Amino acid sequence: MAVKGKIAQYSEMLKNKDISCIELTQKYIDEIQKCDDKLNSYVTVTPDTAINTAKIVDEKISKGETLGLLEGIPMTLKDNISTKGIKTTCCSKILDGYTPIYDASVWEYLKNQNAVLLGKTNMDEFAMGSSCETSCFGGAKNPHNINYVSGGSSGGVASAVGGNIAVYGLGSDTGGSIRQPASFCGIVGLKPTYGAVSRYGLIAYASSLDQIGPITTTVEDAAIVYDAISFYDDKDSTSRGKSSANTIDTLKNDIKGLKIGIAKEYFDGIRDDVKTAIEKAIKVYESLGAKIVYFDLPVLKYALPVYYILACAEASSNLGRYDGIRYGFKSEDYHSIHEMVSKTRSAGFGEEVKRRIMLGTYVLSAGYYDAYYKKAQSLRGNIVKAFKEAFNICDVILAPTVPITAFENGHAVSDPIETYLTDICTVPVNIAGLPAVSIPCGFGNNGLPIGMQLIGDMFCESKILNAAWQYENTTGDDVFKSAEMGVKL
Repeated sequence: MAVKGKIAQYSEMLKNKDISCIELTQKYIDEIQKCDDKLNSYVTVTPDTAINTAKIVDEKISKGETLGLLEGIPMTLKDNISTKGIKTTCCSKILDGYTPIYDASVWEYLKNQNAVLLGKTNMDEFAMGSSCETSCFGGAKNPHNINYVSGGSSGGVASAVGGNIAVYGLGSDTGGSIRQPASFCGIVGLKPTYGAVSRYGLIAYASSLDQIGPITTTVEDAAIVYDAISFYDDKDSTSRGKSSANTIDTLKNDIKGLKIGIAKEYFDGIRDDVKTAIEKAIKVYESLGAKIVYFDLPVLKYALPVYYILACAEASSNLGRYDGIRYGFKSEDYHSIHEMVSKTRSAGFGEEVKRRIMLGTYVLSAGYYDAYYKKAQSLRGNIVKAFKEAFNICDVILAPTVPITAFENGHAVSDPIETYLTDICTVPVNIAGLPAVSIPCGFGNNGLPIGMQLIGDMFCESKILNAAWQYENTTGDDVFKSAEMGVKL
């Protein structure tokens, strides 16, 4: 049975006056109040902002004006995306009380389309983590079972969308932070090509890896949101925008003859129930006429150390600006500027952030730069080259999103090293700047969702989204099951 996209469905309801935008928005606000005590997905709720936008949309409807697809649709933003006049903290004590004076470009695009902002969602502190539990507000929970994590770092967005208390949301993906929580929560997460979506207004973790993208319940919705935010932006020096027409127009294309690559290294060490689900998905693609191409990608074994060296080095530089002088938290007990900065950073940053800053500072220091950072940059080039060669023999690459399903609350904090290893399948995409989409492909032995990712060559979002749409609409509700909470229309 085909999976229906919520955005088009709700947009049609608004146009037909089956429901007013204020009524739709109020339903989501009510469900946030009802469900979020359990999910902890929101850190700031903005009912006044949401209702004010809903009034504008209802006025347009009453005048018979044409609505865009995203007008009046309730959504959310990760708390590292700047929103003018609305608190943006990166879920860190060091940004306590910080209210930006400008909007991120992606929010500016959506706001101009009358998107209804329900609030800002929970995340790992400064996007550093894989469970959402490094947040100073405590972690967001998995809507399929609140005893398990939602994933990270965009765990709040995934929890809200998966728990039906937001239609869609924007997250950021530095090493899997959109795709991993989407996998854990049984929804869709798209990490676009580096440069396809502006990073202006995204509070940086690792600037050469960070990318904003949509988290949605369906592939169609991911395509709609991606099309709405993927523009060239002269405020971002790395921006290029999307390279072709809207991806939504390329969905439903036949994939007969599509070459789907399977790299055996992606399957090393993954859990048996995850492997079984991926193998079933491969058979579905074969039944649709796709050609499966097996190949080796040995350079993948370097991806995790390369990622953590480069990401931490960039974090060390980017987070140097938080000193207590200009904005945010400042220690009150000090006798000199040096002591004030030291105490502010010690008290303001959480343990995981401090760990990564120290590692980044170490690999950039004299005597270690060549041995670690320079070598990691060289290996990054090898990884980029290996993917380019892979796309000479296949159109897309299919892989697990995460080697496991969601882990129990508290596990990531007690065993951070094991948690780092869950990034093994996602970080290569960020290192190479490629697009990838995670979609549900079944359920594990513990009843929690399993995700697979489709990886494309640069600016091939339409190709991976079409392949994902074909799978989604062939398997239907067998693998796409909504959590039993939140708004149901």
